[in-house]
Amino acid sequence: MARSTRREFLDEAFFATALAGLAARGAFAETLAPAPAPRRQGANDRLRIACIGVRGRGVAHVEGYLDLPDAEVAAVCDIDLGVVGKAVSAVEKKTGKKPDVLQDLRKVFERKDIDAVSLALPIHWHTLASVWAMESGKHVYCEKPVSHNVREGRRIHEASLRYKRVGQTGTQSRSAKAIRDAIAHVHSGGIGKVITSRGLCYKPRTSIGIQPDAPVPAGVDFDLWLGPAPKRAFNPNAFHYNWHWMWDTGAGDLGNQGIHQMDIARWALGKSTLPRTVLSVGGRLGYVDQGQTPNTLVAHYDYDDAALIFEVRGLPTPGLVAKGSMPGVQIGNIIRGDRGYVAMSSDYGKAAAFDLEGNVVASWSGGGNHFVNFVAAAKAGRPDGLNAPVLEGHLSSALCHLGNVSYKLGSERDASSVELKHPDMIDAYERMAQHLSTNGVDLSKTRVRVGQRIEVDARKEGLRDPKADALCTREYRSGFVVPGKI
Repeated sequence: MARSTRREFLDEAFFATALAGLAARGAFAETLAPAPAPRRQGANDRLRIACIGVRGRGVAHVEGYLDLPDAEVAAVCDIDLGVVGKAVSAVEKKTGKKPDVLQDLRKVFERKDIDAVSLALPIHWHTLASVWAMESGKHVYCEKPVSHNVREGRRIHEASLRYKRVGQTGTQSRSAKAIRDAIAHVHSGGIGKVITSRGLCYKPRTSIGIQPDAPVPAGVDFDLWLGPAPKRAFNPNAFHYNWHWMWDTGAGDLGNQGIHQMDIARWALGKSTLPRTVLSVGGRLGYVDQGQTPNTLVAHYDYDDAALIFEVRGLPTPGLVAKGSMPGVQIGNIIRGDRGYVAMSSDYGKAAAFDLEGNVVASWSGGGNHFVNFVAAAKAGRPDGLNAPVLEGHLSSALCHLGNVSYKLGSERDASSVELKHPDMIDAYERMAQHLSTNGVDLSKTRVRVGQRIEVDARKEGLRDPKADALCTREYRSGFVVPGKI
């Protein structure tokens, strides 16, 4: 393959060691169509919220609102009645009363006494549930990514405008003071002209194995769970959580954990449009199972004046390693400019800036509460008060989907035959290859999928190749159709 003309200018995550040193020294100190009439609220009224999807992340939603004096968890909803117990118990323990329990989210939207919904659903449900909720007059907190394909997310933004409802995206780093300050430093020219914005998602994932189809468990409305996705038999390996690794319902780790770092990477670049081209390379490597999405991926998003490079590693990895055996950052961002760089990890409460020699020139600390931000904006009816409005969520989610589109349209090739042009993409691929070798993947015998370089029509938010553009949407099941326009 083409060799890099230079190695990554960072000393292989030197910043991780510097950040650790800073922490040890205590250096860190945080006129449209009318919507249905909302429930009348006074300034002191609580926002009545229904949490939809409460098996995993949804419990964190419940607990987050229970800590807020101006919010009330009035109902919980899940297609699996076997998982609602933890959420119900949390509400009862905190308030002394049980929330209403529903199985069908459409029943939630019919309720006139619910002001807002908080969605922690499988990705394929995010857009449709958000649009339906706003149509019914409710504000929406939607987990990330807000969409399952490139075109869906724009529909939530349109619904927010038409029905005058607040829509928050669950990328909570946007409410963290340290990250906001670090991004402001980048935007103010603190590291000079930004050259490359890198996102890292080094999050080990074990094999999910192979399981046969099975009867639908008691208490589960599986047809409703499928919703917009194609009809299929129930398989436990494509249901709770593992739906992330199936194309019909998930977006791989690029759109799972990776969306957080993708959002920060795009935010740092200051881009409010899609890139010119996208290319990704990777595979589901190191084991054989029923998962469909890549567990290993590098992707290049070309914005002409800057590059966004994203890396996913699902096999065990120490991260971007510094000198010797010092641990580096596994999940985080590195924004490189011509006068320095800014770095941060998945601890969104810390970030630091360095000069080109690796000397710390600034550091920031402080978190934030994304639920507080949502509740305040919803009560005030002020979308402009949100830290992560759905439009920002849509743009970052679309980048994840474009990386997956490139991958899907690719072909299997010998690893040694991969030809790349951008030096940072070459560097990322070479380190990925070394990572795979360390994990016992013999690239002399293993083929990788080299994606199609897709050309983006940023104005239309589509792709210039009709075959590729077809993957920017999907065929929806009757009764679960995301509208083409609101």
